Amino acid sequence: MQTCGSWKTLPTLISLLIIISVPFSDGGKILVFPVDGSHWVNMNILIEEMHSRGHNITVIRGEGSWYIKENSLYYTSITIPENKDMDNKFFHSFLVKYLEVQIKESSLLTFLTLKRDFLAMISEVHRAICKMVTTMFENKQLMQRLQDTQYDLVLTDPAIAGGVLLAHYLKLPLVLNVRWITSGEGHFALAPSPLSYIPVPGSRFSDQMNVIERVKNFLYYAIILYEQTFVVDPHYRAVCDHYFGPGIDIYSLIQSADIWLMRVDFVFEFPRPTMPNVVYMGGFQCKPAKPLSPDLEEFMQSSGKHGVIIMSLGTLVNSLPIDIANEIASAFAQLPQKVIWRHQGNRPANLGNNTLLVNWMSQNDLLGHPKTRVFVAHGGTNGVQEAIYHGIPVLGLPLLFDQYDNLLRLKGKGAAKILEINKVKSNTFLQALLEVLNDPSYQMNMKKLSSLHWDQPIRPLDNAAFWIEYVIRHKGAAHLHSESYKMPWYTYHSVDVIMFLLAAVFVFIMITIAVIKFICHRIYYRRKLKSE
Repeated sequence: MQTCGSWKTLPTLISLLIIISVPFSDGGKILVFPVDGSHWVNMNILIEEMHSRGHNITVIRGEGSWYIKENSLYYTSITIPENKDMDNKFFHSFLVKYLEVQIKESSLLTFLTLKRDFLAMISEVHRAICKMVTTMFENKQLMQRLQDTQYDLVLTDPAIAGGVLLAHYLKLPLVLNVRWITSGEGHFALAPSPLSYIPVPGSRFSDQMNVIERVKNFLYYAIILYEQTFVVDPHYRAVCDHYFGPGIDIYSLIQSADIWLMRVDFVFEFPRPTMPNVVYMGGFQCKPAKPLSPDLEEFMQSSGKHGVIIMSLGTLVNSLPIDIANEIASAFAQLPQKVIWRHQGNRPANLGNNTLLVNWMSQNDLLGHPKTRVFVAHGGTNGVQEAIYHGIPVLGLPLLFDQYDNLLRLKGKGAAKILEINKVKSNTFLQALLEVLNDPSYQMNMKKLSSLHWDQPIRPLDNAAFWIEYVIRHKGAAHLHSESYKMPWYTYHSVDVIMFLLAAVFVFIMITIAVIKFICHRIYYRRKLKSE
């Protein structure tokens, strides 16, 4: 188990030397356009870090924001009117419905209906953010205020790309806090991404695919292109056409960002091509565990040699359907370990004396406790990175979106087991949990991943802060841009070169045939003259 002093001495010294040797950006002005929900948890950590380094932060927030507070010690805020229907209840109701279909044996018609509803939800989210940005652009006083402030850069999460539009309008350098963009995983917009060995998010494939899986992977990619072209892009295209003129689209604006702060690293991610302006900061939100409250510490210590199991399914899904919760509670009750379970639904009827239900938990501090043995998790990026950081093996219960793909990466490295939610029964859950608890390979493999993650010359958060300040100092990072995003598709894929070469070969063949015909005709003509 890593402790507060676990950043080894040499990497720490190197990190400090790098920070000291780099010129400090004196009081930069950073305009932040975040995405609400769990994405804000990550963004807020970056904001606090940049504030601690002496920078002035301004955050754009909607008036109905779930988590982004109007008043903060770390930033000043600008509140923009937005669609009040797009609140937490809107997403929660959709997620509950989505989860019900995942749990039940559904028909093809049900799946297609759910997919239709998902696309409608995604379309509504992007429509709402474009409306919010339009409200900003039409407020001349606000836009003049933003221009007069002379910000150094815009920091934004491009999963919902309002901040990308704002950065272009203000002509400011753009830094992305990213894994997801409007059309899926960020790498696909930036770096070469051969579908032969790079799985498309949602495909549930690894980087080792057979021919059938590669066909399916291609089809998944086609679906993403459809969503981008016909579901997402029309909302942004209307804004771009009105305020920026022809030739500007949201995809190329995202591609032109100066720095991409990527919330993964290659301890977690499958190896793949990348670009020079991508900065990997996987686990930047992780930190050494803090002491627990006295009552919680007493509960942890009461587990004795057996240890404790931590279970949390993230912030979006507060509780599971009661029948599944009862199955899980029954399995927990049969274990000698103690259990801390974040569960806000109805109390399971068969909850064991060894299980403590909590409405909220300090997940990072519990994962860093020496008594913690296994983390039962849904597979969100934050939880996966914290499990790697603290070296705790995972039993994954993927529920939504990219969670299965995240857990698949851990499973491929021998550090996690996946149990799909529609297969959860008391016996299957208990069997899976006992496997992760008792098979030492899970802990060994996760400890190896943790060791690899920790073995860095500079902390991921310091690395992210360095590159943000780098953009401030140099007013952008244009020299790290690839020109590929400016090319039309036929130039990027060398279709015009292939056509030119084919045309040249065709012309050469035609000339050769014509010359041969001419020579044959001359020979025939001479022979004919001689015979006469």
